[in-house]
Amino acid sequence: MPTFDRVGPEADPILRNLYEHYVHDMSEWFGINVRADGAFGHDTSSLWRGDVAVTLTREGGELAGFGIVSSAEKWLGKPAARDIKDFFILRRFRHKGVGDALAKHLWDASPAEWLVRVLAANSPAASFWRRMVRSYSSGLYEERAARDGDRDWIQLRFDNTATAART
Repeated sequence: MPTFDRVGPEADPILRNLYEHYVHDMSEWFGINVRADGAFGHDTSSLWRGDVAVTLTREGGELAGFGIVSSAEKWLGKPAARDIKDFFILRRFRHKGVGDALAKHLWDASPAEWLVRVLAANSPAASFWRRMVRSYSSGLYEERAARDGDRDWIQLRFDNTATAART
């Protein structure tokens, strides 16, 4: 059974290490290159400022991934709306329910209007998020295509405030 820990800046070394794996996975779609030292070296400092929540997940006591939630104001014009900014599960724990449990935990922890943005080319992630949002929202969600820069995105939008009030 996965466990979840909301963490602060004290966990930055762990998060930076996990981001190496996350950025490695995402480099397929974003064309990200490593630095001369062989690391991606993702800067996580912005995650400790502003309206951002960082959650680490473990399975059987082992570190399994993270979920980053921030405001969706940039896309929805509503400061209270939430956005799955980044989400990552180590390959060893994929297809074992860990990602499902983490997504549900993040949504349950913040009743709000939600936005999940997925790069359209990332078909494994698009499939995962469509399935999760459809299930979690009982099919009450909106999907739309969006273009940001030179990339196509899928936006999944739902509101769990009414659901949270009933539980």
